[in-house]
Amino acid sequence: MQSAFIPLIIIGGGPIGMACAIEAHNNKIPCLVIEKGCLVNSIYNYPANMTFFSTSERLEIGNIPFVSNQPKPHRSEALEYYRRVADTFKLPVHLFEKVVSVKKIKPGTTPGRFLVTTSKSKYYCNNVIIATGFYDIPKLLNVPGEELSKVTHYYNEPHFYARQKVMVVGAQNSAVDAALETWRKGADVTMVIKDNEIGKRVKYWVRPDIINRIEEGAIKAYFNSTINEITPYKVKINAPNGIIEVGNDWVIALTGYSPDLNFLTNCGIRLSNDEVKKPYYNEVTHETNITGIYLAGVICGGNNTHRLFIENSREHAIQIIKSIKKSVKVLPGK
Repeated sequence: MQSAFIPLIIIGGGPIGMACAIEAHNNKIPCLVIEKGCLVNSIYNYPANMTFFSTSERLEIGNIPFVSNQPKPHRSEALEYYRRVADTFKLPVHLFEKVVSVKKIKPGTTPGRFLVTTSKSKYYCNNVIIATGFYDIPKLLNVPGEELSKVTHYYNEPHFYARQKVMVVGAQNSAVDAALETWRKGADVTMVIKDNEIGKRVKYWVRPDIINRIEEGAIKAYFNSTINEITPYKVKINAPNGIIEVGNDWVIALTGYSPDLNFLTNCGIRLSNDEVKKPYYNEVTHETNITGIYLAGVICGGNNTHRLFIENSREHAIQIIKSIKKSVKVLPGK
């Protein structure tokens, strides 16, 4: 492993990590973005046909216009846009390199305040921005049979499920999209929903569609219900009137995702003691209780992943770089 000194390390190559890198570039602060997957990895893992809730201009970063065919862009358009932004600014991004740890260094022993160890190398730096999002750790059902190969916590595209008995667990955007798309490709779809209705946050142009399909019986739905057990050919459901067995080929469990909070605690960042586990950071500078480590994007909300999005997190980059600029030696000239 080689060791190098870089004033600023940004962990996460999503839109907010890129926004931080652009702001650093504009302020002549050398930086490196380290991403464990591909560029904007979370968006890449969204369903192939996904449409954003936000309009294209609210997803823009770096003052680069995001032109889409419709007011609300599709996943493929977002991938093209963010790749073009990265190329425009020539952002220094290391892809498929996972950050393993961030450790404070004893002052005066080596350059920088932190040692960042990755799956490929080691880096010394003065400041770290963590912009890792929340799409990596699915919330498990914790039921027998969840480990079966027929169970997935991610949904890509519908053709695979044609003519199959599909059970979709959840009632938010991703679950509703999966249910409707697979049904339209000929799947026999059953939804298992823990609450008594489809989620209120479901996209307003999609929610009536799923409600109508359920009411007409095209898609079966068990409300106020949970999964009891998954077997190779059936699923047992805890329904209000008792346990029901449903024939099944595939289970798409879309019950949400959690940020990697263990990584934050291993960095020494304090979390709240409640279920939200909100990390401590200064609301003005976004600096955590560890001097020199900053948080950007949805990771700032802890387990409350519905509070922050691309459009209301872009300003984090400005706040953070403004704080870092006070302590980092900037490049001379333009």
